Amino acid sequence: MTTSDTRDSTPGRDDRDDPHEDFARREVAVDGVVKRVLVAGRGPAVVLMPEIPGISPDVLRLARWIRDAGFTVYVPSLFGRDGAYPTAEGYEVAQRACVSKEFRAFAGGGTSPVTVWLRGLARVAHAECGGPGVGAVGLCFTGNFALTMTLEPAVVAPVVNHPSLPLDDPGGVELDEADQAAVRERVDRDGLTVLAYRFDDDRWCTGQRFAAYRRLLGDAFDGRVLPGAAANPAPPPFFEHVVQTPHSVVTAHLVDEAGHPTVVARDEILAFLSDRLRVGMPQPPAEAGSR
Repeated sequence: MTTSDTRDSTPGRDDRDDPHEDFARREVAVDGVVKRVLVAGRGPAVVLMPEIPGISPDVLRLARWIRDAGFTVYVPSLFGRDGAYPTAEGYEVAQRACVSKEFRAFAGGGTSPVTVWLRGLARVAHAECGGPGVGAVGLCFTGNFALTMTLEPAVVAPVVNHPSLPLDDPGGVELDEADQAAVRERVDRDGLTVLAYRFDDDRWCTGQRFAAYRRLLGDAFDGRVLPGAAANPAPPPFFEHVVQTPHSVVTAHLVDEAGHPTVVARDEILAFLSDRLRVGMPQPPAEAGSR
């Protein structure tokens, strides 16, 4: 079905695809595996991983906020069509991701293999941008990948947003036992903090999951919980009809109003990245909400 067949008529909702012409499109090879990466900005590197069903206009909006805060943002294309507005047909993307060999969507699968490639991308980004290290921001399906990426020494600022994997275990952390031990050792050795966000009534990222992260990471886990009532009540169709719960704190369920809890969360993430990557504190984006 074409995009024109899936337009949404909710008042005030912008259902356009994002052409993302302000991003460079690159093919990045890591250990012989090539993936497309959207890149923009200047300054220390931040790898922003997309959520299902892909690099949506809301993910690109977050990427621009990161870029405008003084970073080079790298957005790897892991699934879906880049820039596409998330219609309910994104369910098909989710189904393909769940059976892909790159991801471990269900309990017992251990660490997703794609995280090895993402750690390589962090090394490439650090070599290109310099600075004390790289930020890693995960979202939903990729939420926990930001934590796994700390197995790469270049990653010093992990942000875990509403991690949804494993889908069938609300208390799981999507890491095999060896990687759990290695992540805990890295966090303890280098004094890392892991920043995380969820809504209190999110059915995909529950309080059980945050409790599991705290057991693994101790005080290094800074899990912050927003009221579900603060979530955007009119997200794109994929989130309204498939996700069906407050979920995407700084993308689809963000309410772009000054002082709103989701905007405060966004600003906290930008400040966290700035502090860990040793750049000046960011100013509010000049055109919040614009593409």
